[in-house]
Amino acid sequence: MIKGLLSPTFLIILFAFSAVPGFGQGGLEIRGTEFYLDNERFVYNGISFFNAIYNPGFNENDSIRDRWLKKFRKYGVNVIRVWGQWDNERGFADGCSTCSLYDMDGNLNGRHVTKLKNIAKGAELNGMVVELALFSRESWEENIRLSLEGYVKAARTLAGELRPYRNLTFQIWNEFDMHVPEIYRAIKAIDPQRLVTNSPGYAGILGEKEHNDLLDFLTPHTTRDGDHWNRAAEELASLRQVYKKPVVDDEPARTGTIKYGGPKGENHPHDFIIHIYNVWQTGCPVIYHHDMFQTGYGTTAVPPSGIPDPEFSGFHKQVLEFLRLYGRY
Repeated sequence: MIKGLLSPTFLIILFAFSAVPGFGQGGLEIRGTEFYLDNERFVYNGISFFNAIYNPGFNENDSIRDRWLKKFRKYGVNVIRVWGQWDNERGFADGCSTCSLYDMDGNLNGRHVTKLKNIAKGAELNGMVVELALFSRESWEENIRLSLEGYVKAARTLAGELRPYRNLTFQIWNEFDMHVPEIYRAIKAIDPQRLVTNSPGYAGILGEKEHNDLLDFLTPHTTRDGDHWNRAAEELASLRQVYKKPVVDDEPARTGTIKYGGPKGENHPHDFIIHIYNVWQTGCPVIYHHDMFQTGYGTTAVPPSGIPDPEFSGFHKQVLEFLRLYGRY
């Protein structure tokens, strides 16, 4: 035995590291085209919860957050997709000019980062994963833009802050592909094992080859028009075959206002159930999208809590009850 291995100093250091979330565990990793969490195959079934960091009710305390996470799990949800930038002016629930993990120089907002860490801890305790969209096209389009140096600094610093949280993935952008290689490499320089992906553009934009080759897994926003329940599965199957890595239907066709990419015609819960079923048959998972934050508080589509409650809408409940039956189908 190495001299001093069981010294009081060594044991104190070991205890300190073992108290860090994810220490000594496998965390989320990729093997071939599948996800594994702590060495067990992980079915990546998610829901959009973009405002999670900025929703006051969800972050009131650990107990309340845990109850919500358990409710998501009840409906088959084990991934929540959250946004680092929620500072656009579209009127989304919980949006505000300071609702961002970063300032314009790429420095982190410590208060918001702490909330994100608490969300990741709660998710880990419930066997869940957090997919963090670092930056948003919506902010970019409203000229809320960091410099390249700012984006790299923000991503690099956040990668360092979040190193202990192994149940979290980085998605560089929501629906954009600016500076993807530079930001990817900045993250990997700090945390080589962190899984990094990107949502390259609007519905049906599947990413350029250089980026798809680079990223650890793919998260496109699939086609939403027409018979999306067939076309999305074809898009995902093709990507999975070409790139031989996991592909997630990250923001599939959904209900919602036309203004923000919702359906142009009639839609039914069964459209999305069939869509999810067909995607599952390709070996790809989904993150269910919805309209429970887009039109803001006081509208019929948004729960008073601002949280995507699976039981708030009969429409969404039908789809999420199907999501819960993954093992059956």
